[in-house]
Amino acid sequence: MKIRVLFTVFLLMGIVISCAESKYMVYNTSQGIVPGKLNVHLVAHTHDDVGWLKTVDQYYVGSNNSIQGACVENVLDSLIPALLADKNRKFIYVEQAFFQRWWRDQSEDMQHVVKQLVSLGQLEFINGGMCMHDEAVTHYIDMIDQTTLGHRFIKNEFGLTPRIGWQIDPFGHSAVQAYLLGAEVGFDSLFFSRIDYQDRAKRKSEKSLEVIWQGSKSLGQSSQIFAGAFPQNYEPPPGGFYFEVNDPSPVVQDNINLFDYNVEERVNDFVAAALSQANVTRTNHIMFTMGTDFKYQYAHTWFRQMDKLIHYVNMDGHVNALYSTPSIYTDAKHASKEYWPVKTNDFFPYADRVNAYWTGYFTSRPALKRYVRMMSGYYLAARQLEVFKGRSNTGPNTDSLADALAIAQHHDAVTGTEKQHVANDYAKRLSIGYTEAERLVATSLACLMESTSHTGCQITTTKFQQCPLLNISYCPASENDLSHGENLIVVVYNSLGWKRVDVVRIPIIKEDIIVRDSEGREIESQLLPLADAHVDLRNYYVQAYLGRTPKETPNYWLAFPVSVPPLGFSTYSISRAKRAGAFSTKSSVHTFQGIDKSTLQVGQGNVKLTFSADKWKCTNYVNDRNAVKELVEQSFSFYAGYNGTSDKNPQNAGAYIFRPNGTFSIKPQEQVPLTVMRGPIVDEVHQRINQWIYQITRLYRDREHVEVEFVVGPIPIDDGIGKEIATQITTKLATNKTFFTDSNGRDFIRRILDYRRDWNLEVNQPVAGNYYPINLGIYIQDDQKELSVLVDRPLGGSSIVDGQIELMLHRRLLLDDSRGVAEALNETDCVLDDCKGLTIQGKYYFRIDPVGEGAKWRRTFGQEIYSPLLLAFSEGVRL
Repeated sequence: MKIRVLFTVFLLMGIVISCAESKYMVYNTSQGIVPGKLNVHLVAHTHDDVGWLKTVDQYYVGSNNSIQGACVENVLDSLIPALLADKNRKFIYVEQAFFQRWWRDQSEDMQHVVKQLVSLGQLEFINGGMCMHDEAVTHYIDMIDQTTLGHRFIKNEFGLTPRIGWQIDPFGHSAVQAYLLGAEVGFDSLFFSRIDYQDRAKRKSEKSLEVIWQGSKSLGQSSQIFAGAFPQNYEPPPGGFYFEVNDPSPVVQDNINLFDYNVEERVNDFVAAALSQANVTRTNHIMFTMGTDFKYQYAHTWFRQMDKLIHYVNMDGHVNALYSTPSIYTDAKHASKEYWPVKTNDFFPYADRVNAYWTGYFTSRPALKRYVRMMSGYYLAARQLEVFKGRSNTGPNTDSLADALAIAQHHDAVTGTEKQHVANDYAKRLSIGYTEAERLVATSLACLMESTSHTGCQITTTKFQQCPLLNISYCPASENDLSHGENLIVVVYNSLGWKRVDVVRIPIIKEDIIVRDSEGREIESQLLPLADAHVDLRNYYVQAYLGRTPKETPNYWLAFPVSVPPLGFSTYSISRAKRAGAFSTKSSVHTFQGIDKSTLQVGQGNVKLTFSADKWKCTNYVNDRNAVKELVEQSFSFYAGYNGTSDKNPQNAGAYIFRPNGTFSIKPQEQVPLTVMRGPIVDEVHQRINQWIYQITRLYRDREHVEVEFVVGPIPIDDGIGKEIATQITTKLATNKTFFTDSNGRDFIRRILDYRRDWNLEVNQPVAGNYYPINLGIYIQDDQKELSVLVDRPLGGSSIVDGQIELMLHRRLLLDDSRGVAEALNETDCVLDDCKGLTIQGKYYFRIDPVGEGAKWRRTFGQEIYSPLLLAFSEGVRL
């Protein structure tokens, strides 16, 4: 008490003297680290979402403020003079998508000033990617690409590489982020915020919020990183330390001539917050994250208050306050020689409170997720072709697609947790980027085909078309009836480093078609009638996307095998047959009614499936090569979205949150007929489950896996209930509550139902709390066999029941889950005034192997899913 009284008297005397001597108060902000004291590192930062409630450009220029008052341009404009006002002030900045926009608008003089601030350590780039990417539903290649794009700019302009990872807002954290995008990138530390509330409570009690994270089981200590989770969030500490204009926190009022003088009170608040955080942190260094979303729009309001806090707190002497950065903080932690607990695996799933698991976003906006994944694979191929042809800075090039893909990795973009108009903006940017890259690909392929030397590409004459809407059976290039004797040339490009043998499928009009390879040899091909479900998708979505109805509907899918060299291309010619019998084989088509008791077998190769016509869910799986046999049951169900508005602790299901209110089997409204198409290349079994679910099961002759195509939607909501659609693949495997899911398409991590390695889990959501993100696949195993499932886009999944794998395919919800987006996840598409719920089309693939033998398929075929063969078409060209 005596010390506190003396401090107050001394403080008042100092202020009276300073007021008598000068009207201008100079605050001492020069303090560095003081050994033996509790050092409070004030890290000034802003978290600027690269799209969320507003689009990325709206956030930058500050438009559409009726949604959210935020302008990143103001942040950066006001930051520079604030830093220049005091050489001790420091600030960190993260999102290069915004900084690069600002940088391009600055004069050479301003750029020079900023470079000085960076070289002096006052402005530090942290993380350094174009955005703060998500860690659940992003592919590791996309994470690398968007980080590289930002780091390259920083290196070119400032000669520096960021030292620190700063993933403070993604909704859970992946092992790949720790070792690949952390240690392997060269970061010295990684800081984040969102971990499970139960995990956080335990770590605070044990002082284990900061750890050595070994994210890779195989790499171990060689790729470990110092990592820290914040005690609460990435905002200022409790006690009222928000200093944006109009923020309610009390400022430090140190003018003794004015009312409401509160220096001692504010110092006491600061010291109390520091001591509280010190109680859950090892060593005598703690970090105060001084900022949050879109703060520092008038930076002086923050720095003025922090100047005062540093000055008066250090006069008080209980703790030492200083301007700092995560780099300085990390160096201090390393210098302490403290022992740190070891963390392995990841921080999924994430719940911020009871009944609030952020596992719904693993599937939210499945169409956008698929679009991002398609563009990512396309970008990989386009970059290779850009190198082959020679890059042009004036275009066409891949820059626009690179930028759009980088922004789409943001943790409120590919996650599906943004407002609808923002999701539309991400898709628009991808479309614009694709259009330019498409021109590049076309000219590059023409160059490769026509080039006769290594002197480079000259003027080309071949004009190639591509078919970005091939997934909905729309490909104008292949729908020419070839009635005038012309050929259709199909160029197939392989972006992978190994030879690809695959089957190409394109829609065609006529049936008397013949396919030849580049040597003119006839090759085997098959015609499959276009299903009504595909025709409906085609007609509706071509009208929705392009604003016109297709002139003619193709009658068939043409399927033919291709062989493509690594990082190379093959050409095929399609033409009308000129002699009888020399054309594609038409599939035999048989329909079995649900009352039929017969069984039917499909499969021309090693893998065969046997269906019972009256039991639509049951299938016998047999692989003749390895003698694997298994009964497989495939089914659909939906989770009713929880309406928690009337609960004592309300929590709805929404874009982020998966909170089911019961599970309901989706049973056919009548006996489901099986339509079976057989041919020399592929067999298909078509099933209409109900009016809004259609399924095709495929077996290719030369493949040892099953391909399942699904069409889901529009999900009905006439009953006023939002629904989340899942499919189950059930076997007899004795899996003992254990399953494996991938981490960002790379490593697989062992999961155990209702279990967490780091704490004793209190189960309150037995389904949502056991869902994990799936980018590549999921598998289960017993002591004899393993079932692997690979996916064509990110989604959520689990093994809730032993021997079963569950995938969530689609979500349509009617309530907001109160996590800020303020909008229900209710996607619709409109043609004129006809608006319907979103229909999605997708695929997953499964295979059963002897235990331990599925890894090669998961890795190689998983990469082929990510990097599909690129097709280009040229009309009227003869080989």
